[in-house]
Amino acid sequence: MTFEPAKWPRKLRSQEWYGGTSRDAIYHRGWLKNQGYPHDLFDGRPVIGILNTWSDLTPCNGHLRELAEKVKAGVWEAGGFPLEVPVFSASENTFRPTAMMYRNLAAMSVEEAMRGQPIDGAVLLVGCDKTTPSLLMGAASTDIPSIAVTGGPMLNGWFRGERLGSGTHLWKFAEAIKAGEMSPEEFAEAEQSMSRSSGTCNTMGTASTMASMVEALGMALSGNAAIPAVDSRRRVMAQMSGRRIVQMVKDDLKPSDIMTKQAFENAIRTNGAIGGSTNAAIHMMAMAGRVGIDLTLDDWDRCGREVPTIVNLMPSGKYLMEEFFYAGGLPVVLKALGDGGLLHKDALTVSGTSIWDEVKDAKNWNEDVIRPVENALTPQGGIAVLRGNLAPNGAVLKPSAATPSLLKHRGRAVVFEDIDDYKSKINDEALDIDETCIMVLKNCGPKGYPGMAEVGNMGLPPKVLRKGITDMVRISDARMSGTAYGTVILHTAPEAAAGGPLAVVQNGDMIELDVAARSLHLDIPNDELQSRLDSWKRSHDVPVSGYAKLFHDHVEGADTGADFDFLKGCRGSAVGKDSH
Repeated sequence: MTFEPAKWPRKLRSQEWYGGTSRDAIYHRGWLKNQGYPHDLFDGRPVIGILNTWSDLTPCNGHLRELAEKVKAGVWEAGGFPLEVPVFSASENTFRPTAMMYRNLAAMSVEEAMRGQPIDGAVLLVGCDKTTPSLLMGAASTDIPSIAVTGGPMLNGWFRGERLGSGTHLWKFAEAIKAGEMSPEEFAEAEQSMSRSSGTCNTMGTASTMASMVEALGMALSGNAAIPAVDSRRRVMAQMSGRRIVQMVKDDLKPSDIMTKQAFENAIRTNGAIGGSTNAAIHMMAMAGRVGIDLTLDDWDRCGREVPTIVNLMPSGKYLMEEFFYAGGLPVVLKALGDGGLLHKDALTVSGTSIWDEVKDAKNWNEDVIRPVENALTPQGGIAVLRGNLAPNGAVLKPSAATPSLLKHRGRAVVFEDIDDYKSKINDEALDIDETCIMVLKNCGPKGYPGMAEVGNMGLPPKVLRKGITDMVRISDARMSGTAYGTVILHTAPEAAAGGPLAVVQNGDMIELDVAARSLHLDIPNDELQSRLDSWKRSHDVPVSGYAKLFHDHVEGADTGADFDFLKGCRGSAVGKDSH
């Protein structure tokens, strides 16, 4: 049985490499045939690149080799030619100074792997935090038909009869150690319980948030976000996605057809409903920039402000991703948004149908996990965008993870010039700080750290923790782990290392926060603020070589997605000249 190229409506990209009898075509085909591929595989059927972020040093994605085999099975079944391609994998667990510094590098490598190789369509195998946005950014830049398959979350963690949320309980237990409420031996015992199966964090951290964003955008099959990594249905999802990408190539269904402004607005509202990570704002704006969509922090505030948080998951709530899946997963959330008039129902998905067609019949099997709107976890979820003289370009806060009594607060600034300054002072009993103060961390933004590490959820000083206080207002230009919680103001822009107002905050300054009014104000006279800014001098070291220099010289602010300034817009997948 041979494939019939005539069934395809146009010449495929891969035929620029493999089609015909020229010397160049024989060169490309001949080398690949050393893997034992028959000649008729090169006769015009679509070549599907399986872009795999598996790595032994990316434990969240450690099972993606198995999923890749299921994707291949689906591609073969649908008449495609699957070829697995390893791509840059930025592990949240191991990369220093921070995985965020390498998101853009990963996106560049993915983009060029897609553009420079004979790929007609791509399956994006993702999971760990930065692997999802980096592969979506690369796919958006090339606009080759693409579908995402996430690795899925770990099974629930349990410790002494209590659910353990990966990440969330790490922060809680670390604070309990400092407060004298937990022993180091107990902490070590809990460690093994936090990661009891393959997969990403089992909380609504950044990995699960971005999996949900991809599904809400329409870039993954319905139901993809929540299936546990070790559930057999995760493998079925991989195989069905392999089948689907072949038809997407035939239909020429591209990321630009799916990732529209309406799709991004659907995802923003979804983020509010699930209590998603603040990291989503940065990643989604970067993805939108790659596809040529104007998405701003104002869109995040406008679309997310009235959305109730209905998913009762850590860090905002009680449960974990396993229960979310059993309750019906993201389709139930999307249906609730649609029923409430908060979903663009006609938005297209990789299935070829509208998002509403995919979710309109979804059933909620546990109304304590996915709550009815009238019993929402937080009446107004989403991400609050704050502005004022301390954050002219904006800062963000996650209300569903904050202490309600601190959402309007005036306090004295206790300033840490960088993360090393914080570490050297925070455990000092002589530190002049109490629970009414506002902790301020500088020089941890995209240029300052560099890479904008997840250090914004600064641990509280032990002398405050011993009082039983578990939250204080914290402000920085850094990020926060999606698994973390607290009244933490993040992504303050412009960042301190770029000379933003955060750079000139001094110990003892009074700061006023009013989340309802979306205000963040440094209470000093305007002329005093300007005088400080005029006399500011950069204190952080500037890289002089390598990728670190490229990053520092070209990274934009958090308020626009922290992408490189030269990578904006869809640049297409044109086939270059063959030099052979």
